[in-house]
Amino acid sequence: MKLITQSGSVRWALASLSLSMLMPSLDTSIANAGLPTLAEAFEASFAQVQWIVLAYLLAITTLIVSVGRIGDLVGRRRLLLAGIGIFTLSSLACGVAPSLGWLVGARAVQGGGAAIMLALTVAFVGETVPKAQTGSVMGLLGTMSAVGTTLGPSLGGMLIAGAGWQAIFLLNIPLGVLNIWLAYRYLPTDEPQTKTRRAGFDKAGTLLLGLTLAAYALAMTIGHGDFGPLNIALLLTAVVGAGIFIFVEARVASPLIKLALFREPGLSASLAMNTLVSTVMMATLVVGPFYLTGALGLGTALVGFALSAGPLVAALTGIPAGRLVDRFGTRRMTVAGLVAMALGTGALSTMPADFGILGYLAPIAVITASYALFQAANNTAIMADVRPDQRGVISGLLSLSRNLGLITGASVMGAVFAFASATADITTASPVAIASGMQVTFAVAMLLIVLALAVALTLRVSHCCTACSNELQ
Repeated sequence: MKLITQSGSVRWALASLSLSMLMPSLDTSIANAGLPTLAEAFEASFAQVQWIVLAYLLAITTLIVSVGRIGDLVGRRRLLLAGIGIFTLSSLACGVAPSLGWLVGARAVQGGGAAIMLALTVAFVGETVPKAQTGSVMGLLGTMSAVGTTLGPSLGGMLIAGAGWQAIFLLNIPLGVLNIWLAYRYLPTDEPQTKTRRAGFDKAGTLLLGLTLAAYALAMTIGHGDFGPLNIALLLTAVVGAGIFIFVEARVASPLIKLALFREPGLSASLAMNTLVSTVMMATLVVGPFYLTGALGLGTALVGFALSAGPLVAALTGIPAGRLVDRFGTRRMTVAGLVAMALGTGALSTMPADFGILGYLAPIAVITASYALFQAANNTAIMADVRPDQRGVISGLLSLSRNLGLITGASVMGAVFAFASATADITTASPVAIASGMQVTFAVAMLLIVLALAVALTLRVSHCCTACSNELQ
């Protein structure tokens, strides 16, 4: 692919990439607002309608690395257009769904389209802007992700109240049509692919990775942190699947993921940090609603305001964070973001409930702003020097590490919160128990951030030592 050079074309190309990040992020959260209405409409239990959300997330997690690799082989623009089309048509299928089974199936297909969009959007940055502006664009895409997450619940509630639950899915149709036109018109065209490269797709590795990730995601989501025999069996399946996947990848001619990539300390460290930080960010969504209602006694309106404040801060700070990365470098800003996150989680772990809502919002603002900085720096560090033929799969791994962190955080941090609250049913826990549970949960979160910071500092020292040895030679 050739780098886009005309400033007008760059702006419209970035508009397409922004929509490709916004649409799947919006649909991650917008369906949550409709679950009570959908349970009533289909006369289903809440556990049954939760599969509307779970099917979408499972499809993204299972497919995101594979579709990134497919994009490297067959052409990213071609596949992105297909992904937007799949997402748009499946949104129509969701909007006209006559039954819950139909809706869950359509959501799974929609998740497949979302996986393509999320995997390839970041991969396109290298062909869209010069390397010196990579951080700013990563910040923009982070902003779009945060805007989608923030806007989803409130927009979903308004659409359902005004036009019915179908509207939360049909909204994607005009957005999808616009995005297809923008992507077709302004994204750089694919280079011709040889038959040899197209034939080199690792089908066995793709199937093994998909089954392994599906088993892990189900283990982390079924039971909501209350592990039983099924969860344990799924985790064991994931462990065995991972071992077989590594064995197969080491022997096939064209592996889905080249294991040699993980020998590069920079990539492995960045993916590990991304998973740890995403796990912590999920803790704010798991613990926040219970703390605000149970410990602080806030009403529904104030809880909604407080929960949207964090993502809103991330949305506002995304682009400035990207500019800081371009100016001061990825390593320095990665460390700065993690230090600030450690301070924010540490403050929440010691904050008395007497400080009220401001005592909660101030540390949350620090955590989310520093998360935006970390994300822009870490994403730029990963993608800046990737070979063009590996951008899709590396972008897929980056998105996968975030998804695994979110899924793990929902289960593990939720379990920590329930255990620390020392109550069988968290909905009936006393305000003191909930406040104590929050403090313990964010103490664990701070330890995870400190671990990520140790990884970042170790990586920085190793780079400095390498640079010094190269100068002495």
